[in-house]
Formats: sequence, C-alpha cells, structure tokens
Amino acid sequence: MPDRARLESFIAMVESGDHVRAIADFYHPEATMQENAHPLRAGREKLMAFEQRALDAMSAMVTHPARVAVHDGDNVAIHWTFDQTLKDGRHRTIDEVALQVWQGDRIMTERFFYDSAAAAWKDPAA
Repeated sequence: MPDRARLESFIAMVESGDHVRAIADFYHPEATMQENAHPLRAGREKLMAFEQRALDAMSAMVTHPARVAVHDGDNVAIHWTFDQTLKDGRHRTIDEVALQVWQGDRIMTERFFYDSAAAAWKDPAA
C-alpha cells in the first residue's frame, strides 16, 4: 500500500511530463496497463517502451495537474487530462480516470477509462 507521500511523488513525476521515468520508478516489474477495452499490456519494460513510442510520435504532450486523486489502501483513482499533438499536427484531449492497484509501493495494475470518441485525433485543417 502506498503512503500519501509516495502517491504524491508519482503524481508530481507524471505532471512533470516524465512518463517513462514514472513507469520505471513506480511500477512493479510485472505491472499491467489497459486502455478502455483494448488488449492488456504487461511487463514494466514493455510498458516503458510503449510509452516512449507514443511520446516519440508527438510534437507536444501537456499533462495537466491531476484533478482528483483518491487513495484507499492499495486502490488509487486519479483523474487526469492530457493534451497531445502528433508530429503531423493532429490533436486530442484525453480526459481519463486511471484506476490503479498497488502492491507495496509499486503499481501492479492500471486501467484507463475515457470516452474514445471524444479522445479521437482531430485534424487541425478540418
């Protein structure tokens, strides 16, 4: 179970934009992530590689301060908003809730919930 200071350190790192390091420093080696109903991703190294590929495809990524972070034992819920712009200029805003289960001071599972239609990439020329 994370203490509040550990959770706040995680949130601060994500807010700083250092998403890959946040995975390295706060996720269990066998951690899993899942976006909505997409296939599960497993293993910290794979999670870091996936995140790095996503960030490399972007020209800009803005992580807004967490709106709410609820902590109950091993269970954490965080309300995030991200503004993402791809190198081709397409943009999207993701307004999501991340549900996490921690094991000790590491995230073991995380699932993201957001409206896929609202998070669709938008062409700036349209």
